[in-house]
Amino acid sequence: MIKGLAITPPITGRISIGRVVERNGKRLPEKDDQFTITTQIQGKDGWLQHSLDERLRNGQEGAKLRSIPIRLMFNDPDLNLRADYSLFDRNTGRPMCTGNGETCRRFTGKGIETLPCPAPEGCELAKAGCKPYARLNVQIEVTESLPTTSPSTTPEAKPTRSREAGTFIFRTTGFNSIRTLAARLSYFEALSGNRLSCLPLSMKLRAKTTTMSHRTPIYYADITLRDGQSVEEALSNARAIEARRQSAGYDQVALDAAARAGFANGAFEDSDDDAAEVVEEFFPEQSEEGDRQRKADSDAGATAAKSQTSLREKLERKAMATTN
Repeated sequence: MIKGLAITPPITGRISIGRVVERNGKRLPEKDDQFTITTQIQGKDGWLQHSLDERLRNGQEGAKLRSIPIRLMFNDPDLNLRADYSLFDRNTGRPMCTGNGETCRRFTGKGIETLPCPAPEGCELAKAGCKPYARLNVQIEVTESLPTTSPSTTPEAKPTRSREAGTFIFRTTGFNSIRTLAARLSYFEALSGNRLSCLPLSMKLRAKTTTMSHRTPIYYADITLRDGQSVEEALSNARAIEARRQSAGYDQVALDAAARAGFANGAFEDSDDDAAEVVEEFFPEQSEEGDRQRKADSDAGATAAKSQTSLREKLERKAMATTN
């Protein structure tokens, strides 16, 4: 195995919440209120749509793709979802530093070094654009009709099978998506008795509003059990799948171990080819308008805090006067 090259699950497509659009001569990321499944090929209008996108979109309310049936490759949650603090060089597109809040791997004048990671809030280098960044690998599961040789068999009576249509990657720098996905995978791994790869799951799009979003919906990814399936049914299904795999010689423990070794083989997971697209979509340069908006938000927050302090002081003085 070539040292320094991260060995990652083969990818046949992408899952995203948004796209990159050209505005005022600049290519900028634009959020969306639905999932989009694409190939790994870009045309002049962006990433080409995967055939599964239209297939899964049909039948969903409003033709908006907000639920994707998935299965995971590994039992270890950290192999399915890799999250860290990441900093990229916007000029070259190459990763410069990745860390977990304790240690980091960083490009320095001496090469790649392992150093303490104080997280973006306490790191001087992080001012260049370091932020949480996660990659989730899933297998999209679809149902298709099997061919039949019996002329009397109607389409409705044909048997069906589930086909795992390759590995798709979902990348995100959204805190809500990262926190929710990490929690779900950890909980499901514990509930299933380390049978995470056997659970029938769905990737869902959620929405929430916050004061910081000015009551505008924020969309993020979540993972749940399939619709109409109880926890007990899902766990029973997972045990049955595990039993069938073991009887066929499927070694999930060895698969997890191989994946763990592959990820650890490289200093950075994203290759130079992928990193340029990652930077464009998730680590764009901040515009002057964005800087002004952040300054306005900061000033508004400072004013609100000052007003709150003044009010608190007035109430305290009034309480003291009443007591005296």
